[in-house]
Amino acid sequence: MKTLILVRHAKSSWEKPEMTDFDRPLNERGLRDAPYMAKLLKDKGIFPDLIISSPAIRALTTARIFAKELKYSLRSIRTNEIIYTTGPKEILNMLSQIDDSKNCAMIFGHNPDLTALANYLSDEDVDNLPTAAVLCIDFYNDSWSAISDDTGKIRFYEYPKKYLKKN
Repeated sequence: MKTLILVRHAKSSWEKPEMTDFDRPLNERGLRDAPYMAKLLKDKGIFPDLIISSPAIRALTTARIFAKELKYSLRSIRTNEIIYTTGPKEILNMLSQIDDSKNCAMIFGHNPDLTALANYLSDEDVDNLPTAAVLCIDFYNDSWSAISDDTGKIRFYEYPKKYLKKN
């Protein structure tokens, strides 16, 4: 079985409108929500074999927060520009190339691509992955190259507003 965890980056700051999209950091709410959601995954017994993040600051910061909580080496986090610059088909192609010795992969990225990817791969429709959302999809096969349209089953879908009050 292969397990894919899709994580949308936590809430980012818009305080400096002159800042590029790529360089936007997390805001106060994002810095609150990311550790909470990471702990929720830890409590569910989710520990990834592989973390791949968009290189955008808000996604990579979210990935590092999760990695720290999940005892995943920060130096082992991979970044891939595909997650930031292309669409869900290219992300799927990236996933199909994961070494089959890795059974649980976690991807940190952006909307609308992560929502589109979740809907393509899973047996349910997700309206929108909000910031810091975590969606777990299980695939009942032994190879990442075998994942495709509707081959996954959603195990859980968590997001901060289910648990935390809005700022």
